[in-house]
Amino acid sequence: MQNAEPSLKRYQELVEYLKTCDHSYYGEAQPILSDREYDRLYLELQTLERAHPEWITSDSPTQRVGGKPLDQFQSLPHSTPMMSLENTYSKTEVSEFLVRTHKALGHSEISFIVEPKIDGVAVSLRYENGFLLQGLTRGDGERGDDVTQNLKTIRTLPLKLRDPIPLLEVRGEVYFPRKAFESLNEMRQLEGEDPFANPRNAAAGSLKQLDPRIVAQRPLAIVLYSPGKIEGISCKNQKEWLHLLQEQGFSIPEKTWFCSSEKELLDSIDELDQIRTQFPYDTDGAVIKINEWPIRETLGSTAKAPRWAIAYKYASEQAISQLHSITFQVGRTGTITPVAELTPTLLAGSTVSRATLHNFDEIKRKGIMQGDFVTIEKAGEVIPAVIGVVLEKRTGLEQTIIPPTYCPACQSLLQWEGLFLKCTSSTCVAQLKRKLLHFAHRNAMDIDGLGESLVEQLVNQKLVRDFSDLYQLTEENLTQLERMGKKSALNLLSAIEKSKSREFWRLLFGLGILHLGVESARTLVIHFKTIDRLLHATTENLLQIHEIGEVMAASIVTYFQNPENRERIEKLRALGLNIGSESDNSGATTSTQFSGMTFVITGTLSRPRESIADQIRLAGGKVSGSVSKKTSYLIAGDSAGSKLTEAQKLGIKILTEEEFQKLAIQI
Repeated sequence: MQNAEPSLKRYQELVEYLKTCDHSYYGEAQPILSDREYDRLYLELQTLERAHPEWITSDSPTQRVGGKPLDQFQSLPHSTPMMSLENTYSKTEVSEFLVRTHKALGHSEISFIVEPKIDGVAVSLRYENGFLLQGLTRGDGERGDDVTQNLKTIRTLPLKLRDPIPLLEVRGEVYFPRKAFESLNEMRQLEGEDPFANPRNAAAGSLKQLDPRIVAQRPLAIVLYSPGKIEGISCKNQKEWLHLLQEQGFSIPEKTWFCSSEKELLDSIDELDQIRTQFPYDTDGAVIKINEWPIRETLGSTAKAPRWAIAYKYASEQAISQLHSITFQVGRTGTITPVAELTPTLLAGSTVSRATLHNFDEIKRKGIMQGDFVTIEKAGEVIPAVIGVVLEKRTGLEQTIIPPTYCPACQSLLQWEGLFLKCTSSTCVAQLKRKLLHFAHRNAMDIDGLGESLVEQLVNQKLVRDFSDLYQLTEENLTQLERMGKKSALNLLSAIEKSKSREFWRLLFGLGILHLGVESARTLVIHFKTIDRLLHATTENLLQIHEIGEVMAASIVTYFQNPENRERIEKLRALGLNIGSESDNSGATTSTQFSGMTFVITGTLSRPRESIADQIRLAGGKVSGSVSKKTSYLIAGDSAGSKLTEAQKLGIKILTEEEFQKLAIQI
């Protein structure tokens, strides 16, 4: 490879060789160079490009990260819609899908392909004359965000195809490999940042970064499987298509099944379920497609989904483990939550050693004892929960779970409040830590960088005893903490300072008043304007507000009558935080076009949900976090999940983001 004289040929050799190295390392997990040797060659390539910028090609490894951070993402139309799939949890419905298909076609000569349903972020890529031109998120199916620069950071994604195909659009899923996700969360916690809830959230959050340099630090990967618009090539079926993608350098699903009978198809679904935890990405089902493309064209699509495909969703995975001990966690409001400490057990591709038991009434209802073998399940893909007891495994040595008498954090005497056991101490350090995390949450004061690990240190070292202490931290205080350098300290201090000017309703929510949520905090600000008016509000005053019930009203009055809470507010006032004003219109309505309507927002959308929620509130509507009979509309984006299912059951009108905007104009 070495050549004393810089030349165009040498540059081209380096580009191709480093692309090969990238594919081997990121695509096949088989490095062919040491890190040091790779870095040496990469530096040589950069040196050549600085000396000869006219040589730079768009597929050079150096071009995966470049340019300044974006101000915002541009929304662009898809050339053909990115449709959703109809879901089913029943093999009977899969069989009915086959019967409908055969009946619609009038013959039985059909083959099918079964692919893993990857739980990632859907994207569409456009290549012209072999070069990557554009990459869009799914968005509302009609339009998506232009995330081309972020997609270019994915090392397994070819920037240049092996053949100069005039036009090729290919669609698939961006995902966070499981092992990389675990490493990222460990690093975030060490740096005092909140961990991502699951790999899909991590992938979606990464693609939404405005700075590609940050995305490049996260090892995203991609799997491609579906066609968009194509010119210059032809394919007869999905099998040919996947082979073509592989030939052009794309990563395709690890395993697919081609079936010509119902039995083969159902067996394939079962086989995929058995091996799917071996894949580097999360899967939640099997996608069944007709293999032949001409037949797909004949069957066509409904308004939202193709008639030639269906997704079979697997039931939540369960496992059995032994509950060897119980620990008790203290929440923000002092509630004690029992947690099962389990024998480490593999569940849904990760090792589980803890699971929530919810509350002591739940333990009694399920008859759970210490030493029991229990069935565990991942609730919402993230938090494992104990579902029940495996009674046949009992030995007689199991012990009754006895609620603690004293707080495990501060040793104060615990008290029962209904079903819940609570610590009522105002100096409990466990409650303080949870309250600080709530105060810093993005829906409250939105203090970036104030995560669990950092809060732990601040409280343990007695640097922070109350919210007001955050605003008196110094660079010297922070740089003495573990994993906290000067840059991180200055970034945190800047975020804390910015929080002083946050809207008053955010501060109100951040105070952590029992039963007071985001929407209620906004409502209080609309009616009372300032903290001083709230300090003197009576239960009768509060109950005049339609959205405030007796329990919440009593909680608000109790909070503001507490001398410690009044002192806390005065400290925050003195530090310059926004405590409202007579002219404060944050959250106030500017029209009544959505008056009397309740919206629920779910799924991945082209802009933040809070932005859409603000639009609804300003038009006099309400936004709820759950679907009920009182819901007027559900605004559903990509991967809408259980809320969409519930809305469909209740017959609630479902809107895409585009349909919502049309409604906003029409009303």
